[in-house]
Amino acid sequence: MTRHHPLSPSVPSAPSALLAHDLVRVLGGRRVLDGVSLTASPGHRIGLIGENGVGKSTLLRLLAGADAPDSGSVTRPADVGFLHQEMAYDAGATIADVLDEALREARADVAELERLSARLAVTDESSPEYAALLEAYGGLLERAEEREVWDADRRAGVLLTGLGLGALEHGRTLGSLSGGQRGRLALAALLVRRPGALLLDEPTNHLDDEAAAFVEEQMRAVSGPVVIASHDRAFLDAVCTDLVDLDPAVDGPVRYGGDYTGYLAGKRAERARWERRFAEEEQELAALRRSADVTARAVAPDRGPRDSEKMGYGLRAGRVQSQIARRVRNASRRVEELERTRVPQPPPPLRFRHTALTGESEDGTLVSLRGVDVPGRLSVDRLDVTARDRLLVTGGNGVGKSTLLAVIAGRLEARGEVERRPDLFWAMLAQDTRFARPERTVRTVYETTLGAERAEAVPLASLGLIHAHDFDTPVGRLSAGQRRRLALAMLTARPPCSRPRSSVSLSL
Repeated sequence: MTRHHPLSPSVPSAPSALLAHDLVRVLGGRRVLDGVSLTASPGHRIGLIGENGVGKSTLLRLLAGADAPDSGSVTRPADVGFLHQEMAYDAGATIADVLDEALREARADVAELERLSARLAVTDESSPEYAALLEAYGGLLERAEEREVWDADRRAGVLLTGLGLGALEHGRTLGSLSGGQRGRLALAALLVRRPGALLLDEPTNHLDDEAAAFVEEQMRAVSGPVVIASHDRAFLDAVCTDLVDLDPAVDGPVRYGGDYTGYLAGKRAERARWERRFAEEEQELAALRRSADVTARAVAPDRGPRDSEKMGYGLRAGRVQSQIARRVRNASRRVEELERTRVPQPPPPLRFRHTALTGESEDGTLVSLRGVDVPGRLSVDRLDVTARDRLLVTGGNGVGKSTLLAVIAGRLEARGEVERRPDLFWAMLAQDTRFARPERTVRTVYETTLGAERAEAVPLASLGLIHAHDFDTPVGRLSAGQRRRLALAMLTARPPCSRPRSSVSLSL
């Protein structure tokens, strides 16, 4: 693997911390974040981890100021760079447009320095205006030197090369790029800016090994605070100084100092402690309830005295009843206390349980490609896919993996010969998941897409992809990961085998 020398990102000499205090965010009637606090100091790189939908992206949006909390506060540096999972440019924008926007501040600083310098040259040094101009020039010059604005264009080229985009023509539109290329361009544009703090949402989603290694070096060289939401274990291990786990825990979000490998061991131990504590409290509650019930009925208050008890029956009976009543009261108070303070039951983790992904198909070749070419994106001399093949398509970013699947599935026209078996049905899980009716709930989209009969035969809860508390959430409010899980759920709940013809599944 080729290693790139990292740039030396230069941020203000005294970068500010990023502070969040007691953040609460309610979406669709559910508390996605409930009292989350976070301190990201300069030089610290914090990884946000947890299942899809636990609030990683929501927290990043609050930290960036792209969304407002329902309560709580955020103190952030003046310049915060936020990498979304979805690029905020339309398909008609070009690579040059994205780079121009990323370089806009640096170029504006250079132009302003030139303007101030020209004004200083023609202003009398004894005038009050000269002193004001000199002060403005000095402050801007310090910032420009810290951000190395004169080197910004060269730095942009280095970043594009390091992320595997150096060979692309800057006139290419974003619509002509693969999903991975668009993601890497967004990351390059952010790093060119050199903001005082970085907030990154799944930065390695579209990176191959070489590009990921390059980004790791960039992250380790940043002196300001960095907060990263990611599922990439290797990246978290290589980059992060701390981890914050947003999965449900007995005492709320947990911060771990150290790498991801150490975190996993700690999380397993914490989960075991939570389960053990919950089980012990449930056992104690059950025992206390039995004790209170049995004790209350152990001595019937209206039992008459035996012959041998008649002399002291009244005194002893009163004392016994008082003791019984005291034990019942003590047990009841302990039950009330435990019910008030007991830990919640650990929620079951999501575990994917899929149906058959493809249907039975006659032996033989399903699709044949000969001399297939998509200009600038894909070139395949020969490929045959048979009914029994299970193929893994690998390669660096931009080499045509997504394009190949789109050609096989018949979603993209290509030069050359593409022959498919008649009546062949292809199911394809694409990289970018969009729903035409974002206001519809998860439950509605699932049932409408599959039909009532199929949705009842394969309940969404049975697939282990979406938590039940999200079933009534509008799909437009789901995280990118949750939308992809829903798309996968619909594909697996009604795989191609449910159609009365030959079938193949494709996934990106």
